[in-house]
Amino acid sequence: MKRTALALLFALCCGCQRTTKAPPEAAEIFREAAAATGLDFRHNSGAGGEFHMTEIMGSGAALFDYDNDGDLDVYLIQGAGGGNKLFRNELIPAGRLRFADVTAQANVGHAGVGMGAATGDYDGDGFTDLYVTNFGGNVLYHNNGDGTFTGVTARAGVAVGRWSTSASFVDYDRDGDLDLFVLNYIDFTPANNKKCYAPSGERDYCTPKAYEPVASRLFRNDGGGRFTDVTVASKIGSSAGPGLGVVAADVNSDGWPDLFVANDSSANLLWINRKDGTFLEQALTLGAAYSEDGIAKAGMGVAAGDYDNDGRDDLLVLNLTREGATLFRSAGRSFEDVSLRTGIRPLTFAFTGFGAGWIDYDNDGWLDVFMANGAVTIVEALRGTPYPFHQKNLLLRNEAGGRFRDVSSAAGPTMQLSEVSRGAAFGDIDNDGDIDIVVTNNNGPARLMLNEAGSKQPWLTVKVKPGTRVGVERAGEKTLWRQARTDSSYLSANDPRVHFGLGKNPVIQGLTVEWLDGRRDRLPPPKANQSISVPSR
Repeated sequence: MKRTALALLFALCCGCQRTTKAPPEAAEIFREAAAATGLDFRHNSGAGGEFHMTEIMGSGAALFDYDNDGDLDVYLIQGAGGGNKLFRNELIPAGRLRFADVTAQANVGHAGVGMGAATGDYDGDGFTDLYVTNFGGNVLYHNNGDGTFTGVTARAGVAVGRWSTSASFVDYDRDGDLDLFVLNYIDFTPANNKKCYAPSGERDYCTPKAYEPVASRLFRNDGGGRFTDVTVASKIGSSAGPGLGVVAADVNSDGWPDLFVANDSSANLLWINRKDGTFLEQALTLGAAYSEDGIAKAGMGVAAGDYDNDGRDDLLVLNLTREGATLFRSAGRSFEDVSLRTGIRPLTFAFTGFGAGWIDYDNDGWLDVFMANGAVTIVEALRGTPYPFHQKNLLLRNEAGGRFRDVSSAAGPTMQLSEVSRGAAFGDIDNDGDIDIVVTNNNGPARLMLNEAGSKQPWLTVKVKPGTRVGVERAGEKTLWRQARTDSSYLSANDPRVHFGLGKNPVIQGLTVEWLDGRRDRLPPPKANQSISVPSR
């Protein structure tokens, strides 16, 4: 396709979805709106006094536009005592943010010991499909395009019967369709449940070190709705770890997606794509296996994003209380731990982090950090309370790429809640140009955190095929690079659209699209404060 034709196609697909929002009455960054919008969901851990590890680990959420109407719908995973739920966003065409429970008619109410979800259009029919991970059997739902889904797990060849956690749809072989990467955790079963104890001598949840880790699985998309298990052939099965967080990112800038896995109390894994259908594990060699003090921390949630605006994705890994989060800064073809230098480690030292996101919450052009927190073993200060695992979530502001500052106390009442948070899914739920958050709580209600701050500054949202990188060029500024992805965080799937905060320099001089096959196009500069679509070619 000629460049002129591509530019014309771009212009035709460029549609403004600008929303004018009145300033909030209270000085708050996030406003909790789950109850007010009909997002009625409460997680049940199924705890019965036996301290099964599955009770304390889940669950997640997915943000995806299942009905292609232009707004993000919400899928929430149940732990026990009920099924998962799908909530349709009625912002379009109603003009008001409101959710309707459409689980029954959509046929996605799987009931089991639910963990997480991954989203992607694996068969290329234009509708986003849904993969649900569980303890004891995963489920692939094919989106029929009429508001309903069909379970096709066995037919598609992606059945996994272990304890799966996070998953990612990623085109690892660059053949144009989405493959599926699934993390497994440990070999726990109710039959082999071990008794573990707190330092005080009372029963508590075990750590993953009490069980053997289980290798991840990789499924190659063969087309026609079928996958082949290539775990062994790809070498992915050669190293096992208690995997919890996953993100696909081109860490060595060779144009091929690599796979980073955050392991719980074990060295992280970094699978480098060898471009021939196989992967080589190189986390230790590239500096992302351990923290700077040589410790394998309890990696849970993970996020990839360019926090210092140098054009390369950096890796954030959340860990246990008294470990602190780890920030691996990309130095080109390797990583360096800058957790202390940036303030990330001391700011997060008192928290156990799960859901993780690089989000430019204030649209100033620098990626900030949101952490969903909640302990997995008894918090000493809460000993004797009914559920002694709750902690506050964190919002850390990026001070222009050097250090981070905790702004949680000024972020609104919802940031002062102390709960047992797990999954966090990120996206512009109300289409006003800033990033909102859905947070899941173990044994608690889901939270809808609407951003009240970001839309005060200019922005741009770009819809492209997942895996594509987009660069925004502005006068006197480094090009802002963002990648379209739905994976990362913890057990959750995110808005596939690429979001840019433009800060005090909103005039865009060019838009560069770097396609997954390595081709690059520079497109006409769009105006700020709108959502646009760039079709694949």
